Amino acid sequence: MELSQYLSMFIDESKEHLQSLNENLLSLESTPQDISIVHNIFRSAHTLKGMSATMGFEDIASLTHEMENVLDMVRNSKIEMNDFIFDCIFKSLDSLESMVEDIIQGGTGKADVTPIVASLRSIVTGEYKIASTTVVAAVKEPAKGIEVDEFQFSILQQSIDAGFLVFYVEVNVNENCVLKAARAYMVFDALERMGEIVKATPSVQEIEQEKFDRSFSLYFISKVDHATLEKEILNVSEIESAVIITVDSESLVELSRPRSEVEAARQEIAAAVAAVEAPTPVAAVASTPVAAEPVAAAKPAAGGAPVASRTIRVDIERLDALMNLFSELLIDRVRLEQLASEVKRNDLTETVEHMSRVSSDLQNIVLKLRMVPVDSVFNRFPRMIRDLAKSLDKKVDLVITGAETELDRTVIDEIGDPLVHLLRNAVDHGIESISDRLAVGKSEHGTIQLRAFHSGNHVFIEIEEDGRGIYREKVLKTALKNGLVTAEQAAKLTDKEVYNLLFASGFSTAEKISDISGRGVGLDVVKTKIQMLGGHVQVDSKPGVGSKFSVQLPLTLSIISAMLVRLGSEKYAIPLSSIVETSAIQKSQIRNIHGNKMVDYRKSVIPLVSLSTLFEVPDFNEDLEEETEIVVVRKGDKQVALMVDEFIGQQEIVLKTLGKYLTGLFAISGATILGDGQVALIIDPNALIK
Repeated sequence: MELSQYLSMFIDESKEHLQSLNENLLSLESTPQDISIVHNIFRSAHTLKGMSATMGFEDIASLTHEMENVLDMVRNSKIEMNDFIFDCIFKSLDSLESMVEDIIQGGTGKADVTPIVASLRSIVTGEYKIASTTVVAAVKEPAKGIEVDEFQFSILQQSIDAGFLVFYVEVNVNENCVLKAARAYMVFDALERMGEIVKATPSVQEIEQEKFDRSFSLYFISKVDHATLEKEILNVSEIESAVIITVDSESLVELSRPRSEVEAARQEIAAAVAAVEAPTPVAAVASTPVAAEPVAAAKPAAGGAPVASRTIRVDIERLDALMNLFSELLIDRVRLEQLASEVKRNDLTETVEHMSRVSSDLQNIVLKLRMVPVDSVFNRFPRMIRDLAKSLDKKVDLVITGAETELDRTVIDEIGDPLVHLLRNAVDHGIESISDRLAVGKSEHGTIQLRAFHSGNHVFIEIEEDGRGIYREKVLKTALKNGLVTAEQAAKLTDKEVYNLLFASGFSTAEKISDISGRGVGLDVVKTKIQMLGGHVQVDSKPGVGSKFSVQLPLTLSIISAMLVRLGSEKYAIPLSSIVETSAIQKSQIRNIHGNKMVDYRKSVIPLVSLSTLFEVPDFNEDLEEETEIVVVRKGDKQVALMVDEFIGQQEIVLKTLGKYLTGLFAISGATILGDGQVALIIDPNALIK
């Protein structure tokens, strides 16, 4: 059987099952007694195992098989879920995702899953109960050793086997040192440039908070020699001494219990492992094809077999081609409508009207085919937030609303990375530590709101957290230091303008740049990426209360309803979704307030904007008219009246980009080709409303 033709299906369904596994595992972590969730996880793992075995991806199959063994024991109430088991399965999912990604990139999907498989087997045999609490890497005196868990022990052992040097390091800070945490950080920084720290005691968080006496210990993996390591540590000022011991396989002692008990436990474990590894009917399943569960099942036809699925997968390039062809058809349709109105033949008019109705239905279908709910991006964030919060010893709740909001597929594909940057910033530097939150009277649980909603011709995605907020003085201090603004300019900036300095290239107010984020680290990349999509991003904050990042994205590559208007000899299009009302006003109704034109509108006064002045339209002088047409547009709860020369009428238009040479044009989101071949610019009302 030729399997290459099924590779695309395997990849798509594997990604769906992995996402389902992540979501269900997060739900189970909240309600660990819910066995029905365990059944769902088991089914997804079982299906993924069968698919991967059929396709020949044995590493994926073997890992999912070990996951099955653990989940089978949980669902049969032989073991209970705990933090260690959750971490094992989450790390298994990470490895599975890496292997699937390797397959997507053209690889073989192979990976060294030995440590994770060993951890999963230790759960089945019961060994993890010993290992997770008493595994100690013991070293010679004067060192005391550090307690490590199964994963850390595996990392140390494998590093030694792979030819890396593993060191046990005890660092002593001078007795009269004032900034112990700062000196410890400098040691960590020096070490991380040369290798990897596996475990530190006290923890990194405790060291940062100076919750240690004068010394701290750690396990360190590197390629550098003993002398180089000692030199780098002692180069840090106010470090009194450093005990550095090279650890080999013999000095890695697994258990701290008496030898007799250790041998007895090992014999029990060996017997249990042998029983698990013996051939069983379950093991045979790995080589049996297992069909994925259908996305949408249909009712059986009368007298016939049931339909397996009512959905098909379509290559995105085919949808792009369909969209381009339909946009050309739409332009011709508008042209035919104009010709029919000029010829005035009933049979031609009726035919064109019927074609218009059919093409309108076709238009709706084409648009819906390309639109994808942002849930396809949002659904990976709960797991990410969970892992980040756990690594930072914080409690964070992620609340997602509007996940059903739809965006064009091209935007969906590009928006993921910017949102990851913003969310990581929110967890790392937005939400305070538990102790800091309790100190200021907040709940120990921080909350991040991730919202998506439509507004006019745009989709807005907001990330709002109830953390420490952004402090104006701190931002300005960094901006002045980096030469982004002068002291005179800084004094005149509004708070919002100050906060927007965070998007300057390389800007960061973080005192310590972590591998997770720094407030401002990566935000210039976020802004650049969103602007490439034709969108905007801004930030608002209240010190001590929290911050909100708002991303505005256009519905690019879409067909929209618009009002065509004329300014002199030029034609413009205003998205109908942004229009509140069209009207005509007398010149006498226009007020002049502090140099700004305003107009009475439904018991309120709203700004009046002259589009001819704004776009410098030639051969049009609005001052000669006693009456002028206006279009009232809105953005949220704000409204503005736009002065135009003439209404042409409502029309379906195809959004076209202006190309890479015409970027960043104020209040212009694109252009469209009209039925007569003319080009009309599309006005972006959101840019006109501050």
